[in-house]
Amino acid sequence: MESGEAKEILEVLNNRETADKSLYGFPVREKDARRSSERKRYDIKGLWSRHKEIINLDSLGYKGTEIAKMLGIHPVTVSMTLNSTLGSEAKLTIRDERDEEYSQLREEVMDLTRISLDKYREILHAESAGYKIQKEVADIVTLDLAGMRAPTKIQSTSMVLGKEEIAEFKKRGIEAAKLSGHLIEVSSESSESTE
Repeated sequence: MESGEAKEILEVLNNRETADKSLYGFPVREKDARRSSERKRYDIKGLWSRHKEIINLDSLGYKGTEIAKMLGIHPVTVSMTLNSTLGSEAKLTIRDERDEEYSQLREEVMDLTRISLDKYREILHAESAGYKIQKEVADIVTLDLAGMRAPTKIQSTSMVLGKEEIAEFKKRGIEAAKLSGHLIEVSSESSESTE
């Protein structure tokens, strides 16, 4: 080592009080521009609302990647939110509430089913009810309980079209069939020769 360099090092070490030092006591030439003296501030309400949004979408049955696409965030963020302690507790709470609602609804349906079956028994065993009514009640009970009853009401709409509207409808249908390549044109001459 040259004597000039050694003198500079000794001079820096002697002036420790005035020199900026790093964690280990080595001199630092300039401050790191990447670090700012301001602390980061987080929007806690915004983060919490996003957290709830992710958990609610999960409880509706969406997958993590679907939630990420809907909210425009990274799938890892969704995964970390759902797997966090708060996320797991929130999911359990939502599931417990949903299960409680379903159990109450199931009890109501069971009560109505018992009442309905009692009424059907009364009709079946009543001597005043005719055979036809008893058979209809038995059929309804049997088919409904087995889940094989055919729909009794079909919702449909009807409309009245004039000749011009029907001709326009046919014309549009033929044009669409030609465009799709599904229309086969048959000339009247070939149909006469086959008769």
